[in-house]
Amino acid sequence: MTAKRECIVSGMRPTGPLHLGHHFGVLANWIELQEKHDCLFFVADWHALTTEYATPQKIKGFVPGLVLDWVAAGLDPEKCIIFQQSQVKEHAELHLLLSMLTPISWLERNPTYKDVAQELSGQKDLATYGFLGYPVLMAADIILYRSTAVPVGQDQLPHMELTREIARRFNFLYCPENAPFFPEPRALLTQDAKLPGLDGRKMSKSYGNSISLGEPLESIAPKVKTMLTDKNRLRRNDPGDPDVCNLFPYHKSLTSPEKCAEIRESCKNASWGCVDCKKLLMESLAAFLEPIHERRRKLEADPERIWHILEQGNARARKRAAENMEAIRKVLNLDF
Repeated sequence: MTAKRECIVSGMRPTGPLHLGHHFGVLANWIELQEKHDCLFFVADWHALTTEYATPQKIKGFVPGLVLDWVAAGLDPEKCIIFQQSQVKEHAELHLLLSMLTPISWLERNPTYKDVAQELSGQKDLATYGFLGYPVLMAADIILYRSTAVPVGQDQLPHMELTREIARRFNFLYCPENAPFFPEPRALLTQDAKLPGLDGRKMSKSYGNSISLGEPLESIAPKVKTMLTDKNRLRRNDPGDPDVCNLFPYHKSLTSPEKCAEIRESCKNASWGCVDCKKLLMESLAAFLEPIHERRRKLEADPERIWHILEQGNARARKRAAENMEAIRKVLNLDF
């Protein structure tokens, strides 16, 4: 008998085109997980409303583009379920039920809540229940499918612990001790974002320092030419230090280990200049992006394909969510 595949759930907010940082920070891991696990990946459009509630029209336009980026990068709807959060209403129902049992103090102590509120202070009014309570919606997204693991970064560990606490509290209140309903999902810790922005800051669309997955190579080339490198290397014959160079992390993600070793040595002994290094990076970027661009062109040639993927994924997710919600209602004696 084959072992039952582990159920993994993860989502991403539709806020704009994905860039290389998204790929190496999140997508590459999803693409690997879909090969061995029962994976559900969702467009978190309700989560986007927590900060974009005043401009919901922007979210709608980003939904198909996000799925296009996912599939072009390598997510396969035959190997995983790709769906839209707002089209599976059971997420909202479970969110409501879990909000009834979640102490406010659990939400107020969430460090991410405080950090984001402070970061966006003066830009957006985040004194809303939705922003305070979004970890409860996140918990509903995860445990609705009785998932056992979630790929997260270090900064999301507080959210995962809160999800586990909510699942634990539900089981304690409503289930026999030896028969918990929800698993307490563990965190599959992913590496921190590997790529800085082109200017050395955090890679972000708002900073204009990113390379989008769908960006043509001809518009990427001038960006690479102006990339920040080792600030201490002022002249061509000055020895460099790849470990403080903004360019080298890109090579570690995109260039072969053997070539990276050559780059490191050539930089340190100044036999290579930064221009040489940037030319090689463009070659590595072309080799990486061209297959993604080719899949993207095929998808764009059939505009209905993305919506078809979502419709199929929504139906599969709804079926599983409906079955689990029926069981949850029975546990709560709400199965009228």
